[in-house]
Amino acid sequence: MPDAEKVAAVRQALPALSAGIYLATGEVGPLPAETAVAMDEYAGRELRTGRGHPDDVEAGRERVDEARAGVAALLATDVDAITLTHGGSDALRRAIETVEWQPGDRLLAVGSHEPATAVARTAVANRTGVVLDEVDSPQVGDEDATVAAVAAALAPSSRLVVLPHVAATGGRLPVQRIAATAHDRGALVAVDGAQAVGAIGVVVDETGADFYATGGEKWLLGPEGIGALWTGSGRGRGDAGPIDFHKPSVVGFARSCGWLSMYVGLPWIHERGAALAGWTADRLAAIDGIELLTPRSGAATLLAFRISGWPAEAALAELGSRVFAIAGLLPPADAIRIGVGFFSTEDELERFARAVELLARHTPATLPPKPHLAILGQDLP
Repeated sequence: MPDAEKVAAVRQALPALSAGIYLATGEVGPLPAETAVAMDEYAGRELRTGRGHPDDVEAGRERVDEARAGVAALLATDVDAITLTHGGSDALRRAIETVEWQPGDRLLAVGSHEPATAVARTAVANRTGVVLDEVDSPQVGDEDATVAAVAAALAPSSRLVVLPHVAATGGRLPVQRIAATAHDRGALVAVDGAQAVGAIGVVVDETGADFYATGGEKWLLGPEGIGALWTGSGRGRGDAGPIDFHKPSVVGFARSCGWLSMYVGLPWIHERGAALAGWTADRLAAIDGIELLTPRSGAATLLAFRISGWPAEAALAELGSRVFAIAGLLPPADAIRIGVGFFSTEDELERFARAVELLARHTPATLPPKPHLAILGQDLP
């Protein structure tokens, strides 16, 4: 299918894209229409026939296995290595709990403002005598500096290193090199892949990680409250029973994974997403008054930036009202964060950039008011 036709077909299958310039996939992605239909059909069946028949247990187990297989295809790995979880944070928590912690052991988290570090803090708080160390503000984009910072922070009693594959600001971390460094010191490695899987190519067996966690609602375009954990070397494999999951969500997760890998195609997704994100990064970086926080080398599909003179929340609200931009915030950095998806178009990204350009030429006090459409016969304020 020619590229333009494929983009049009993909966009038609994602109805939320008609609501505005959808740049919020780093928080939660648009749901494919066929995913919503599959979830509704399963929920309707439960409504009509109930959920207590013995056959429902086996049907639920089959749906769980389908979702595991969908994730395994995205990670290019064996389905037996995949455990279904209640979201990405739950997957990472399970990885941390797999370690047989003893008083005096240490857990090293990379990036003080990363979601993975927040999970690690909670996990350590529940374990007497386990110490959490943090590498603050890793030099994303400078692999040598990042690896050196991790190596310096590792202690003889460090048992586990937790890090994101893609940082909150959008840069990729050198997972393989960090894993090798940690293993040399006797520590295991758990990777948060929530901003990677579905956005960039991930061959999980080649990352060097011992655990790899992801959630379903971001770049996998699935429902909230469901995720997956990959474990290497047979460590901690196994699934919660199907009764522990909201089965329509399991069905939706499997359908979204299949839609990405079989209908759209992962190579096209990764290639187009990277190209659009790179173009957008260059476009924003060329605007006077814009500070791009995402490194230009090793970037994924997340971009974080500040507009001089603008609090991020106020700027995002203005962008939403002017060009219907749907994006996110990065509160620790007081920055706007956008996720550039394979489903974006060059036209809408240019419209977004022009709106950013307008804000950058002004402050909240000097920005011209948004034009209003006058309707004959009505008094407008």
